[in-house]
Amino acid sequence: MFYSLRNRLIAVFVLLFVLAFGALSVLLFDQSRSIIRSYIESSALEKMDEYGSYIDMMQTQIYDLASLVFNSAATDEWDDAASDKSLPDGEKMLAHLNMSKFLTQTATSYSSISSVGVYRSEGTLVSMGNQVVKDPSFLGQEWYKNFKAQSVRWLAAHTDDVEIRINNNNTHPVVSMLMPIGTFEPSLAKNVLKVNVRADDFLEPLNRIHLGTSGTIYLLDQNGSPLLSQADYGARADASGEVKAVREDWRKQGVVYFKNDRGENQIMVYKKLTLTGWTLVGFVSERDLYGRLFKLRDSIILLAALLLLLSVFIAFWLSHGITKPLSRLISSMRHVQRGDFDSAESRLPPAGDVRNEVGFATATFRNMIGRLRQHIRTEFELRLLRQQAEYKALLMQINPHFMFNTLELMSSLAMQKRTDDTVAVIESLGKMLRFSLKIDDDLVALREELRYVRDYAGILQIRFGGRLRLAIEEEGDLARVTVVKFILQPLIENAVKFAFLRQAEARVDVRVERADGRVRLTVADNGIGMSDLQRRRLLARSDAARTHQILAGGDRQIGLGNVLARCRLYYGSLFEARIDSAEGEGTRIELTLPAREAIAHVPLAHRG
Repeated sequence: MFYSLRNRLIAVFVLLFVLAFGALSVLLFDQSRSIIRSYIESSALEKMDEYGSYIDMMQTQIYDLASLVFNSAATDEWDDAASDKSLPDGEKMLAHLNMSKFLTQTATSYSSISSVGVYRSEGTLVSMGNQVVKDPSFLGQEWYKNFKAQSVRWLAAHTDDVEIRINNNNTHPVVSMLMPIGTFEPSLAKNVLKVNVRADDFLEPLNRIHLGTSGTIYLLDQNGSPLLSQADYGARADASGEVKAVREDWRKQGVVYFKNDRGENQIMVYKKLTLTGWTLVGFVSERDLYGRLFKLRDSIILLAALLLLLSVFIAFWLSHGITKPLSRLISSMRHVQRGDFDSAESRLPPAGDVRNEVGFATATFRNMIGRLRQHIRTEFELRLLRQQAEYKALLMQINPHFMFNTLELMSSLAMQKRTDDTVAVIESLGKMLRFSLKIDDDLVALREELRYVRDYAGILQIRFGGRLRLAIEEEGDLARVTVVKFILQPLIENAVKFAFLRQAEARVDVRVERADGRVRLTVADNGIGMSDLQRRRLLARSDAARTHQILAGGDRQIGLGNVLARCRLYYGSLFEARIDSAEGEGTRIELTLPAREAIAHVPLAHRG
């Protein structure tokens, strides 16, 4: 019975699902508590560490600003002027405004600071934004009296009159730090610095730390009172004993489990901030944390039943001996994906061994491999023919363009009655036409290409006379080197054109050299040059351009684009092009080709 693949598959699937989901159901609740506790101690405390670092950063900014104000010479000058009874009120007001400007400039350097103010014991308030107020009412406020009498330096979230005036009656709460100026003893201080930070800057990142779905984290000051505007902290009165105990405990962070007044299990996570003595305290009920486990258990049971039924169905469907031939078929497909058709055919089962749907798929795939092999061979041959046709089209594009420019020159010379120059141009043109009409092959000897260029240079020299300095240099053994036809003349033509664009004299240097199995062709001019952006766009456009785009591009593509397209079409990755240029400093174009000699020439139709 169990020798049947179908029966074995069914037995294995049922056994695996029963054992796996049965064990999961038994161990679910026992393991869930340890998982949740581990999550709280790692995730929650880690998030509290991040928030503690954020609080330390904000406190550091507050202390830095307070230190700047405390130690600033501007503060001392203002205090002297404000304390000088002989000084006129106008000059005192000017000193107050200067102090306000100093506070504004100082506060702008700290992104966390909302506002800054200095309160004088005589009843004057100087704050940022040119706020100078004579109002002794603040002397009777609780925060001022507590600071003077008890040195309470931090104020919980509250609305500040200065903040309201500066922000146009925007009454958002702030957390404040108080600091005496001129002395370290608050009770002796004539001036009290009050630095405000928006309470939302503390509260918003705190609200992103979640404990379950209803748990909340509170920020308590050094006395155990909430610093932020979290009104629901009063509902945690049943946990006040646990909060007091952890604040008095020596441990910096931890997790406490306790029961509230209603007998519900509660979890408290805490972390102490050493810089200010504040404490982060988070509360969450076990019902909240474990509520999802009941839903998870029901979902697992339902999913297990569905998967068990599905597995039995799949076991029937995959049976009857299809596993092995199907695996061999997949292996064959992988070899086809890599292009190894011989190995792919060897992986297929022999024809006739499998008489079912898999056998039909195998036979079809074997036929597909044969047709695909034939299609690739045909496509490869067509691609070679198409490549040759495209190359010839690019080559033929040069001749009409050059002929048009030369005929214009001959017409101009004839009208000027420069007979000798006309004859010289005709002779040079005749040699060039004889060379250019030989299109039976796409490669020419480099020496012939250079003779063609020199005939063209002679025509240019007649046209421009002494205004053109065109030099051609050769280096290395160039006797048997072959290159793509018409590779230098379009570059020289462009160089002369742009060299004369904004100046009366042009200089074009052509250099041909062979070294290390490579031929380097360089054409440099003193033309207008181009920006780095234009240079990079030109190279990118030539890399991405298609042959039909160059053929249809008109004068914009004739020249450098044509040369680059033909070289890339012929040499492929062995060809390199480089353009060095700067605006107003000319352009240098360098083409690097493989140094192929005439004996190694192979017609284009046979190249890969």
